[in-house]
Amino acid sequence: MRLKPRLGLALAVFSVYATCVSFAQVAAPAEHTGLPIGVGAGFSGYDPAWNTGHLLGGTIWTELLPSAFHGFGIEAEARDLNYGRSSSAPANLREDSAQGGVIYSWPAFRKFRPYGKYLIGYGNRDSAAINPSTKLLERYHDSRIITVVGGGVDYRLTGALWVRGDYEYQSWRDLVYKPIGVPIGPIHPQGFTVGFVCHFGNNSFRR
Repeated sequence: MRLKPRLGLALAVFSVYATCVSFAQVAAPAEHTGLPIGVGAGFSGYDPAWNTGHLLGGTIWTELLPSAFHGFGIEAEARDLNYGRSSSAPANLREDSAQGGVIYSWPAFRKFRPYGKYLIGYGNRDSAAINPSTKLLERYHDSRIITVVGGGVDYRLTGALWVRGDYEYQSWRDLVYKPIGVPIGPIHPQGFTVGFVCHFGNNSFRR
């Protein structure tokens, strides 16, 4: 039943890869002009931080990285973690989020370009727990403002196409244990994403 979402994610990653390769083949490096945008997609594996275990899913990125800002730019991303649950996790465990903020890319060293970022966004979490009064399993949903710190490395394959390895540490504030209405405090999901990023219109990413 989950084949179609996974197939869709795989097609998204492949589309980024194919678009970048095609773009690189039809334009010489000196002709790469236009809005300095990066777009990408990848596969994510995260520790959901509560209901221990792991979750898998997909991430998409978009970045605005003007050369005149000397490495500073704006990033927006979205992630949906809804697959590969640990056997100990609730069957409905899911985390999805969308966030944006500042990214800084250091100058490339050979084919490597490290970066760091700070993002703020909105997260949704589905889970379940036993109600101590009724002894029944209750499903619930939380939505929260989240903050994210992270970073990673882009590795240039060719022209506009880069492979990305990304790490994030998230803070979800003031979650509530719904069956008894008791705050459980912040949780800190964290994990890695591997995927492709294609940079258009910024020659600093093609040296």
